[in-house]
Amino acid sequence: MMKKRWAFVLLSAMLIVLSACGNNTNNKANEGTSNTGNNANQSEKLEKITLFQSKVEIAEALENLVVKYKEETGNEVEVWGSAGDSYITQLQTKLAANEGPTIFSVQPGAEAEKFASYYHDMTNEPYAKYISPNMALEIDGKVVGMPIAVEGFGLVYNKELYDPSKVTDTNSLVQQLEQFKADGINGLSLSQEAYFLIGHIINTPFALQEDPVAFIEQVNKGEVKLSEVPAFQEFAQVMDAIRANSVNPMEVTYDTQMGDLATGKTAAVHQGNWSYGMLADYDEIEIGMAPLPILGNDKLAVDIPAGWVINNKASEAQIKAANAFIEWLYTSETGKNTIVNDFGFIPAVNTIEPTGLDPLSQQVFEATQSGNTISWALNYFPQGIIINDLAPLTSEFFLNTSMTPEQYLEKLGEVWAKAAK
Repeated sequence: MMKKRWAFVLLSAMLIVLSACGNNTNNKANEGTSNTGNNANQSEKLEKITLFQSKVEIAEALENLVVKYKEETGNEVEVWGSAGDSYITQLQTKLAANEGPTIFSVQPGAEAEKFASYYHDMTNEPYAKYISPNMALEIDGKVVGMPIAVEGFGLVYNKELYDPSKVTDTNSLVQQLEQFKADGINGLSLSQEAYFLIGHIINTPFALQEDPVAFIEQVNKGEVKLSEVPAFQEFAQVMDAIRANSVNPMEVTYDTQMGDLATGKTAAVHQGNWSYGMLADYDEIEIGMAPLPILGNDKLAVDIPAGWVINNKASEAQIKAANAFIEWLYTSETGKNTIVNDFGFIPAVNTIEPTGLDPLSQQVFEATQSGNTISWALNYFPQGIIINDLAPLTSEFFLNTSMTPEQYLEKLGEVWAKAAK
């Protein structure tokens, strides 16, 4: 940590997210973690395999990694050049022509579903047991992808101003925002970029449903009215409280949002661990991340931006080699150090215990390890709905103070029905 996201390439705001999603590159993977790599495969000559992924930020580090892999195991992995925005088109073309890579990356949600027929079932592979709770890429109850990393979001707050122990539900959050306004402080800031305005914060009421994906399908079919769902009623209450007590988000950019948090003008913002990059130079501020407490929610929204999958159309020998590489990646000291130090990722496996994470990434990592998380239901939203439909409506809500929370929810349902067709 969200669509055409690997990672979240839906708008400039999300490119900011992606460029900042890395952790402190001075992190060190715990050298004390035992190396449980597949030693048999390190001496066994395996088939050459190919790997294709879209994240240009790790392209050079990935090339260096496979060089080290060959040095340590004698086996080869050819990295195909990162494709960026054209990745999905190229991947689809290669797979359709039976010229697909052995290993490739896909985002959870619609993208993962699109290529589901190509996935090797990883459920019983030895490395599947390393995956942190709720972080596997799964389809139809089967593990089909190893998580590349995790990201998380919630209320990023100034510890001198905001006390999460006193904000445990919607009513207490509203009361706190009213008190902040009385004290001349901007209580909770959103910003005008689509995901930072509505895309992330609306995730919580969806993620709190018993089965978020099934719920979204019901909403898509018009079988559910958001205005009648308690989580969304409280969500609208929060948005109304922000409108009444905080600086209008339509007057706030991501830069000013984080600058005001860093300088004590704002108590909390709805952001993710990626935002630490905007705060790192402010030594005087202590920050934390708290859940958005709708319906008493006490969990951060944490999920994987993408997963590594194995092409089941590859030969048996190639699939064997791909499994060996993934095992090595998540258990060898070289692989683990690369994930944390060179990729700059928050690991989503229990074989890596990083040190030196920034405060926000550390909280996301701990939540990941404990399983105390809610999902990114937004991965399953209709394509383009956040930018094209939800953001314009939410902008109108913040600019038109005569629109009631109830009317806002009704309109959300209307634009959703239109987008889902």
